[in-house]
Amino acid sequence: MTTTYGGRAARRYTETRARPRRSPVRPVLALLWGGAAAVLLLWWVNNDRIVGTAEWLIGAARITGLLAGYGCAVLVGLMARVPALERRVGSDRVSRWHAMAGRYTLSLVLCHVVLMLYGYALQSETGVVEQTVTVVLDYPEMIKAASGTGLLLAVGFVSIGAVRRRVRYETWYYLHLTTYVALYLVFWHQLAVGAEFLGNPAVRTAWYALYGGVGVLVLWYRVLAPVRLNLRHRLRVEAVVPEAPGVLSVLIRGRRLQALGAEPGQFFRWRFLTEGLRWTANPYSLSALPRPDLLRITVKAAGDHSAALAHLRPGTRVWAEGPYGALTASRRSSDKVLLIAGGVGITPLRALFEVLPARPGDLTLLYWARRAEDLALRGELEAIADARGARLMYSVNQADGRRAARITPRTLLRIVPDLEDHDVYLCGPPAMTEAAWDALRAAGVPQRQIHHESFEL
Repeated sequence: MTTTYGGRAARRYTETRARPRRSPVRPVLALLWGGAAAVLLLWWVNNDRIVGTAEWLIGAARITGLLAGYGCAVLVGLMARVPALERRVGSDRVSRWHAMAGRYTLSLVLCHVVLMLYGYALQSETGVVEQTVTVVLDYPEMIKAASGTGLLLAVGFVSIGAVRRRVRYETWYYLHLTTYVALYLVFWHQLAVGAEFLGNPAVRTAWYALYGGVGVLVLWYRVLAPVRLNLRHRLRVEAVVPEAPGVLSVLIRGRRLQALGAEPGQFFRWRFLTEGLRWTANPYSLSALPRPDLLRITVKAAGDHSAALAHLRPGTRVWAEGPYGALTASRRSSDKVLLIAGGVGITPLRALFEVLPARPGDLTLLYWARRAEDLALRGELEAIADARGARLMYSVNQADGRRAARITPRTLLRIVPDLEDHDVYLCGPPAMTEAAWDALRAAGVPQRQIHHESFEL
């Protein structure tokens, strides 16, 4: 059973959806940094003459506090799963921005707290500990602010790479949700004691609009839109099909699935509503062109969640969020395209292999795997290559002990001599994609022509 449409549907997709689109990365970054500049300007125009060490410390605390408040709003906005960001900038890039902004924001929060307490202590000629007790217990909204700050620091701690690797995903995820509670608690402190907000209705209104705006984005795209999607499309497991050792496809049936607007190369976050799986949502890419009544994902049993998919029963209800991801045909800017897949990373590239616009001979797929039997979806790939006049090459370990070819600039240039004229799509295990990226750059492929998304965040 397959979800492959065939050549006519692929041509129809190519004509209507695969046109290159400009990435909005620069405008989005300009908007974010412009907001930070506006916050600094707000402090500057409200700043009186500063005299003495205590006032310098308090002034620095006000700057860091304002920037931290703005950073908190940015953090929430980046993780609201806004389609313009998730589908055009790319989910992995947005996640990296979120992680970087989180580190900056927590650093600003800590600086704000330390600078403010030391500044107040000097101003009142008391000890830091005594001043801390006074501030927390006597200042407006400070108990809420202290609680919110503690929650933010806890979330930041479990998000440190070394800690996160030791924490169950579910624990990390649900603790991360307390960020919304933390921001609610801290928000009122900002308005109650922030010098820039007191007696300035315009600034207070702008701050309400900032936080209210990101709140609406979260409510719409993380709550209401998924509810609407799942009520409308009624997704259920149709079948589970073995593809290779430890690799299986899950066929998911639904209604009017063309309305999802899903593109080859994109992924959904899937939650299977059965025992042991209902509380976890994992990202899996579409491994074939979507049909109006059927979607397909192909998964390698690499953990508890993915291994449990082999036991799904037909009729199991599915909760999906998406589509997400920018690893689509619209990223292509050259006439020639090279796809490099490793292991189960073939899943999004198999779908792209069918629809990427290219003349015969201008489309190449290189597929690395440990053994020949690990080449998932091999029959489909060979059928697509024959139909399109595309090149399909495998690199696997041989039975006589010979190892698969290493991904090096020399190897890639031997296979694709005009490599720098190609757009390159990468998907595979982290070590493999890192090696491929380095080899491509060393071979002269511009960074803008290398397209890759990762779930390893």
